[in-house]
Amino acid sequence: MTVLTNGSPVSAPEVARPAELEVDLAALGLLPPLPTAYLAGRDLDLLAPLRFLAPGTLPETAAIPAPAGRRELAAALAVTNHSYGHPAADELSRRLADPATRVIVTGQQPGLLGGPLLTFSKMVAAARWAAALEAAGEPAIAVFWVATEDHDYAEVASTSVLTAEGPRTFDLGPDPEPLVPLGMRALGPEITRVLEALAAANPGALQAEWVATLGRWYRPDSRFASPFCCLLAHLLGPRCPLLLDAMHPVVKAAERPLLKRLVEQRHEVEAASLARDTEIERRGYPLQVNPQRGASPLFLFRHGGRRRIEWRGRDGYVLRGREDEAGSVAELLRTIDENPGVVSPGVLARPAVQDAILGTCLQVLGPGEVSYMAQVAPVYPLLEVAPPTVALRPQALVLEPKQVERLAESGLRLADLLGDRQRLDRARAARVGGDFVAPVRQEVEAALATLVAPARAVDPTLERPWEKTREQILRTLDLFADKVVAAAARRDEVQNRRVDQLRDTCLPGGKLQERVISTAYFGGRYGPRLAESFWEQLELDPLHLQVISP
Repeated sequence: MTVLTNGSPVSAPEVARPAELEVDLAALGLLPPLPTAYLAGRDLDLLAPLRFLAPGTLPETAAIPAPAGRRELAAALAVTNHSYGHPAADELSRRLADPATRVIVTGQQPGLLGGPLLTFSKMVAAARWAAALEAAGEPAIAVFWVATEDHDYAEVASTSVLTAEGPRTFDLGPDPEPLVPLGMRALGPEITRVLEALAAANPGALQAEWVATLGRWYRPDSRFASPFCCLLAHLLGPRCPLLLDAMHPVVKAAERPLLKRLVEQRHEVEAASLARDTEIERRGYPLQVNPQRGASPLFLFRHGGRRRIEWRGRDGYVLRGREDEAGSVAELLRTIDENPGVVSPGVLARPAVQDAILGTCLQVLGPGEVSYMAQVAPVYPLLEVAPPTVALRPQALVLEPKQVERLAESGLRLADLLGDRQRLDRARAARVGGDFVAPVRQEVEAALATLVAPARAVDPTLERPWEKTREQILRTLDLFADKVVAAAARRDEVQNRRVDQLRDTCLPGGKLQERVISTAYFGGRYGPRLAESFWEQLELDPLHLQVISP
């Protein structure tokens, strides 16, 4: 089977990892239903015309025509990436302008201080995919779509770090401008307080120096996108994907014909979306994006807010929450012609629009994104966009070598730490011989089973009382077992403390580390080793959690 090692495709067995670090994400319930099905080769037709990339394989590289405007886009991105300090801005832009270059795309909102670690690992994964195609003889680059048109302030306005006392979160305060796109919003004076709190949470000369570096980019008058891009370009250096601001005027100009087509084919888009949503639910999968019948996949920025466009009648529209803001389809089309910057695609249209202007070969997506791509897929043929391949990104966890050693000393597996608390306590109790109720419970359950047949023979109506008696006895034993397990797990206080610290590192706030802890935290802690360790250790394997040890 073809697998990828350090960015190059080679024929080799699957990557070996220590048994205690083996985490099957699907088996542990850490993947949503649709990505789990796709990885198992089921229901792949729900993605059609998109294709799902099977683990361990390279994407098909059948020629996807480069869009006519890609050369102009590349020139504009060279300028902006220079402003971010991207050391490979000219080279990557030159290659993007070449029609033969395959484009690997991923993206995220411009989260505070680089967003959670998953943003960083997405970037590395996209760059690694580009390197893998290059090694296979296909010119390729990675592009990161900075989703500045989004207005979900809560998604981007907080940052979390690990401290000696456990995880801590800092934020920019309440949302002062609901519905304003992130690309139009300044960080405000609260960013100064956040940086001060970050320095105090992990004191030391190196941390103070790093916070000062962050302060050069993250200033009260800075908008969300620029410092985000500067930070990631700094951390990844020449391996950083080419950074694309979704609100760049050249991007918006390239989107103009696609936005118009979404309006002109609004009835076809609605019908295709309804049919696909119905089929997804018929097969027993939840819809990742709640259907909004009668609503378009477009937003219009007007009167200081980005509002969804809802169709009214045959040729009219209104803005959600502003019923007085009505207009005709003809007026909306004129608006797009004159100023496409005020119209933006929502989540169910943005991937197709993005792929149309970039000529995407491969999209690298997270589990939630893969979950909604089945709902996005019908838009591609309607917009006449060549469908790319979709890859589930690898998920990463940073553990230092000493933490890996402590995990091994505990006798626990990483899967135990990532499971629920009761499961972890049982594993710890079994380690010290405290789970002695379980074998007795099995014996009692077996003994109770011998009673049902003779009871039935005496009187068939006794089966129901037998069932209730069995249920009560076993439930009582389970409650006692839980108390025994908890008591046994508490006996070694030192080991307990270490296990709890490991769990806080792996599951801060009960969520996977990469979804919570800030990229900037790891950048400050490990410096250049962060990018090097990810590049060397991150396997493009979406099935197993990738443990990175800087």
